[in-house]
Amino acid sequence: MFNQNAFWAKFIRKESPSNYQKLDKRLDGNALGTKELTAIGVGTVVGAAIFIIPGVVAANYAGPAVAISFIIAAIVAGLSALAYAEFSSALPFAGSAYTWSNIIYGEFFGWVAGWALLAEYLIALAYSASAWSAYIRGFLSTFGITIPKALTSTFAPKAGTYIDLFAIIAVLLVWFLLSRGIRDTAKVENWLVVGKIIVIILFIAVGMTAIHPDNFHPFIPKNEGGTRFGWSGIVAGASQIFFAYIGFDMMTSNAAEAKNAQKTVPRAIFATLGLATALFIGASLVMVGMFKYTKYATITDPAAWALRQTGHVFVANLLSIVALVGIFSMLIGVSLGGSRLMYALGRDGLLPKQMGQVNKAGTPHIALSVLAIVSIILGAIFPITMLTNLVSAGTLIAFIMISFGVLILRRRKDIDHSGFKMPLYPVLPVIAGLASMMLFWQLNVDAKILAAGWFFFGVIIYVVYGIRHSIKSNNVQKSSSSVKKQAPLVEE
Repeated sequence: MFNQNAFWAKFIRKESPSNYQKLDKRLDGNALGTKELTAIGVGTVVGAAIFIIPGVVAANYAGPAVAISFIIAAIVAGLSALAYAEFSSALPFAGSAYTWSNIIYGEFFGWVAGWALLAEYLIALAYSASAWSAYIRGFLSTFGITIPKALTSTFAPKAGTYIDLFAIIAVLLVWFLLSRGIRDTAKVENWLVVGKIIVIILFIAVGMTAIHPDNFHPFIPKNEGGTRFGWSGIVAGASQIFFAYIGFDMMTSNAAEAKNAQKTVPRAIFATLGLATALFIGASLVMVGMFKYTKYATITDPAAWALRQTGHVFVANLLSIVALVGIFSMLIGVSLGGSRLMYALGRDGLLPKQMGQVNKAGTPHIALSVLAIVSIILGAIFPITMLTNLVSAGTLIAFIMISFGVLILRRRKDIDHSGFKMPLYPVLPVIAGLASMMLFWQLNVDAKILAAGWFFFGVIIYVVYGIRHSIKSNNVQKSSSSVKKQAPLVEE
């Protein structure tokens, strides 16, 4: 007979922090310092976003005021970053928001956070691979090399496209690199990020020589209805930009592999936020200053395109090369975070337990392989531009849960609170949560419908599979079996 109380009790059962501490020792601990974590964060946040998003948001939402959209997004992200810093300091385990929610709210809510982040990682990986493909095709075209149309985009026979060859190659290259272990990958990521930052600064410097002040007028275009320009467009643009700030979650997903995580992870979060925001604002102002914002409506590689149109072909080609390197560094960060999230879900039995296995290098190799395969399939079937809205939705949902979660975290006596603490408690956590809720509300209808459909599918998976295969259920069954074996002794 169905026991309603027992069923709901499973939804809110919480995992012990000490258990996660034991389980995550299988990973390659002490592999990442502040420098390596910051490189992962910057490599992810300042990945495809800085070369593409300013043009997209300017053309469709904010106009020249795209810089204000970045500032709003940075403020909201910064508030959530404070919450992430406190959680990563107190609970330095793999899985970030999923694992923390499992400890703070209970298993079902942990699954909701994990399911939201899973969409984020899968789509971000497919999107970044698609962006890498667009840039390499644009770069090759400058040498007169044209790729057959059939190999340039997702499966759409009517449009004459069947597969995005370079996107698949990018995902497979990252899979090969990460399968060798996180230490070697971190070294590669460090150099990729340094090179990318240098060329972004070069783009800003060269682009400033081609700025036309008239392109900034009107700085805030008149609203054309809905979220197209005006202040409503600026705020809506900020919600779209949140796609870029998934880097915070990716850094904290690797907290179990960080040296002295209580200090290194918070430092890396704030270093990433400051550096990324400065680069975003600089690049977006230069981009809309070089050409009228409406010009970027159909451009897939706006930064390089703007340089080519102003005669800076060498710098444009250099930017395309570094864009390829930069987007590749984002692919590394996304794959790192996504594979650790899948590992955590497998570790806890909410996904097949094979996901929680690690190889001799301390890498969750099966989770990494599944992540690569699923992202390739997603990128092959669905239009990436449609799916990116779901990434922002998933990011904001995780930010909301973790911001409000600080209120519960502080009251837990079984957790070490000696590390970083979010200031102005409890006011700032509430403001952070409400700010993320505001941006979530600004997402377009398509994003909300996609999010609702994704979560409905996730709830079905949890009820049908996760709730029965959870390690908590297995532990309860083992305890029950042990009690039954001892029962005759009690009767005697």
